Amino acid sequence: MKRINPLFFFGIISFTISSCNISGKTDNGNIEVDSLRIVSLNGTVSEILCDAGLEKQLVGVDVSSTYPISLKEVPKVGHNKKIPIEAVLALNPNLIIGTKEVPTETVEQFRQAGMRVILVDQEYSINGSRNMIKSITDSLKLKVKGDSILKRFDQDIQLVQAFEAENPKPKVLFIYARGTGTMMVGGNNTQVAKMIQLAGGLNVAKDFEEYKPLTPESLVNYNPDVILLFSSGLSSLGDKNGFMEVQGVKQTRAGKEGKIINMDGQLLSGFSPRLPNAIKELHTKIHE
Repeated sequence: MKRINPLFFFGIISFTISSCNISGKTDNGNIEVDSLRIVSLNGTVSEILCDAGLEKQLVGVDVSSTYPISLKEVPKVGHNKKIPIEAVLALNPNLIIGTKEVPTETVEQFRQAGMRVILVDQEYSINGSRNMIKSITDSLKLKVKGDSILKRFDQDIQLVQAFEAENPKPKVLFIYARGTGTMMVGGNNTQVAKMIQLAGGLNVAKDFEEYKPLTPESLVNYNPDVILLFSSGLSSLGDKNGFMEVQGVKQTRAGKEGKIINMDGQLLSGFSPRLPNAIKELHTKIHE
């Protein structure tokens, strides 16, 4: 690996920004956009950077960075909570952008190596998406681009905001799956629970927080109208036919009526600039 000369980065300040305000100081105004070599540690961050015209500046992304599809060709650097430091530094970046979910020790190692680091809050709400777009584009002095993204976002979100108030609300159960050995039910305070609400559904698993293991008994007791999975999760179970063989599924209303639906994981849970599209797609699938 090429050794990094600390003097090259002398005077560059690492800083953290929240979705509401910026702390610290940046000298990004002295760096041409074309000279940026960015590693993104979050799929939604990557989407915003691409929307802002910085896709060519991405030299590495985390595994959740699946959109646009062209990011498939960009080197992957692991998951945002488990980032291999050496692999990132080997890409010779001059800017690392992620969310505050990146472990503190990882951030400190990047800073000790002379890297500039931008961390943003990620709140899973409509305003949270707006704030994230603004925080990233403002920090890179791309306000015009940011305003354009936000204008389009606000126009699109107006078309879907009424879904949340619709009645009746179908009862939806989200199952996170990675094969039959890993199946978890999504409860309160999850990204998908918020998405179900925005799309005019009711998250039926509201008796616990976050995630817990799926059991046949709980599946039957919840008796959802619709069962929702990530597309990758459903595929890991052998698609719809394979999932129907999971114990308890056929005893639910969703199983009896074949209401097993799936969506791309990053689209469904990323709260990215594509949030209006995600709400519309989920609304259509749970109500059709």
